Amino acid sequence: MMSQRTLTLSARPESYSIRLATTALIVVDMQNGYCSKGGYFDLAGFEPDGSVIGAVSQVLDVARSVAIPVVWLQNGWDQELVEAGGPNSANRVKGNALRLMRENPELRGKLLTKGGWDYALVDDLKPSRGEYVVAKPRYSGFAGTNLDLHLRGLGVRTLLICGVATNVCVESTIRDAFFLEYHPIMIADACRQAGPEFLQEATVYNVERFFGWNTSLAELKQAMSLAA
Repeated sequence: MMSQRTLTLSARPESYSIRLATTALIVVDMQNGYCSKGGYFDLAGFEPDGSVIGAVSQVLDVARSVAIPVVWLQNGWDQELVEAGGPNSANRVKGNALRLMRENPELRGKLLTKGGWDYALVDDLKPSRGEYVVAKPRYSGFAGTNLDLHLRGLGVRTLLICGVATNVCVESTIRDAFFLEYHPIMIADACRQAGPEFLQEATVYNVERFFGWNTSLAELKQAMSLAA
């Protein structure tokens, strides 16, 4: 049973009083395409960094130790790319994985496509029994999914968020969470950006100043140790 305790989490721009009973962890797109050599990011020149896998694994251990609900986001489309949008869809026109498949016919059906290795979650991170997986066809976990419905059904108001990519799917999900009246908290060192390091810094700034809070894995562990 989830603890009813309220804990103080060191965060920025200020500490945050976190109530475990209304908190969930969102794990964003920890898929081979984003985290593994030979995946979409690698092919697109974004240089995947597998070190984020270990950090996210530790976040999962912390959340599970205090019975915080875990929701996994998994980005991609069906084999026929119907979920990617029509010919004039902004997602279809601008999406890097979709562009790579257009320009390289041998990749069609291989990048972020359901049923394939690229789409699959990395081997080292798998949902436990009772953890919910949300398939999302766009950057934000809330766009075209039932994520909001699921979280409201759990009574969740605070979101701990980790995963990839910080400046794309993580930030998009945080922005939409803010618009839907959730309190998003990014675990910054359990996130990895797509592109140069300054993009990580930009999202950290955006979250702190406009959309939520930032914390670290160490600070999360310290706070949650009081409830375990």
